[in-house]
Amino acid sequence: MSILSKIFTWWDGATIGTLFDSWKHGEQVGTDAQGNRYFRAKKPDARGRERRWVIYEGANDASRVPSEWHGWLHGSFDGVPESHLPPSRIWEVDYTPNRTGTLDAYRPKGALEQGGVRAKATGDYEAWSPDQ
Repeated sequence: MSILSKIFTWWDGATIGTLFDSWKHGEQVGTDAQGNRYFRAKKPDARGRERRWVIYEGANDASRVPSEWHGWLHGSFDGVPESHLPPSRIWEVDYTPNRTGTLDAYRPKGALEQGGVRAKATGDYEAWSPDQ
């Protein structure tokens, strides 16, 4: 990505300001399986709280933050997530991106993108009336 796009875009990776802030005022505390990098400020803010942030690898999409790192970002615990993770379960699945707003989004039968034709009513519906 060019330096010009780093200055003016925020939706793909980090802007140059965020990269500079991460380099000067932050320390990297970890990386997740998708390559997202997690930072915390070297000094607390004016209210004494620790500032934490993520720099995404690729498109900026909050659904790409795994649950364990989401808890760390929001201050649910102080240690990095690796120290708080339970053992993985056999039924757990890998991350899948949020497909809402894309061509791969789920569209049920009857949706406008699928032609807008719904199945006929089966006769089991009775309209409610306040007089009854």
